[in-house]
Amino acid sequence: MKAATVIQTGVASAAETGIQGRICAALERWQPRILRLSHAIHADPELSGEEFRAAKRAGALLRSGGFSFDAAQPTLPAAFSARYGSGQLVVALCVEYDALPAIGHACGHNVNAASAVGAALALAAVADDLGITVKVLGTPAEETTGGKADLIKEGFFDDVSLAMMAHAGAEDVVGGSSLAMSMWDVLYEGRPSHAAAAPAEGINALDALVVAQTAVALARQQLPSGSVVSLIVTEGGSAVNVIPDRARASVEMRSSSLATLRVIEERVRRCLEAGALASGATLKVTPVGNAYAELRQGRFLSEAYREAMTARGRRVEFNDSPVASTDMGNVSQLVPSIHPLLGYDVGGAAHHTADFAAFGSSASADSAVMDGAFGLAAAAAAAARDPRQRARLLGGSRD
Repeated sequence: MKAATVIQTGVASAAETGIQGRICAALERWQPRILRLSHAIHADPELSGEEFRAAKRAGALLRSGGFSFDAAQPTLPAAFSARYGSGQLVVALCVEYDALPAIGHACGHNVNAASAVGAALALAAVADDLGITVKVLGTPAEETTGGKADLIKEGFFDDVSLAMMAHAGAEDVVGGSSLAMSMWDVLYEGRPSHAAAAPAEGINALDALVVAQTAVALARQQLPSGSVVSLIVTEGGSAVNVIPDRARASVEMRSSSLATLRVIEERVRRCLEAGALASGATLKVTPVGNAYAELRQGRFLSEAYREAMTARGRRVEFNDSPVASTDMGNVSQLVPSIHPLLGYDVGGAAHHTADFAAFGSSASADSAVMDGAFGLAAAAAAAARDPRQRARLLGGSRD
């Protein structure tokens, strides 16, 4: 682990302490409803792009806190854009709420959503004093197609000065990166024929996929360090006595940055083309969703978050190692951002397992929701009150 750079944030100043006290008071007032939101989303998991009830629940709570919904809304049906205040500095809170097939909230997105909404409600209580606008974006489909990237394309981050969210985890960590990622649907089409009576008349699409899979496996040795290429066969024929005329696969590629991801994509594409060339099948490659960029967490915001969480009795580690992939990486390439891991007791379970999901509405998870809401709100307040940071954020520069 690299040594952390300590940045003087002014979190402990008397004025800031007063702001933090008001943030705490707001969170105490809203706590029952914030936790009900977390529990309701946890008990009613919805898949990526279908989080209609979660978005409605989050929106109802924000409305009760005085938030208005923007006239222009995202085209994604489970997304939303709401705001409070009129300050020049726009703080965006990203609300994730999608679950995983069969295992529910096995990535803890109910905790993510509730902590972000809680932070927004707390910041609304001090928005006028801080000179900020609190913008809340419902961001669907983090687990699949990357709803945040779609919201970027539609301009919903154009007025944002900084963006924030926390992610459920087994421990408190800030400063980490993530892996850039892209996924393709691969389709080979050949010609069917009787496997025994007329095999020479067929073009075997499954052969194309086998050649490609072998080529990908051999290519891994020469890929950039830290690269991950995963491939599964999703269709490979319908009957053993028929030459398969269709074969389909999913390919997922990850690397430390978008730049190296493009290198991997080019190499994998050549492997796929080799399968088509060897078999005579045709090849169609279709990107699935958006490519995810690597995550960049702002140093000032990270340190301010850590100081605030320390005040709540938590020990937050700095670790800049990449962990998994997230479309928050795309946001962080655009505006200064923070995406800490928010720890609670998960009994040693790993993300994306049913065991992890079981802990999502526990007392420990509830404490994480409220502490995370405080940490995010306090970090935003610290940035808004620091003249240098405020000028930097309004000027669009990074730390």
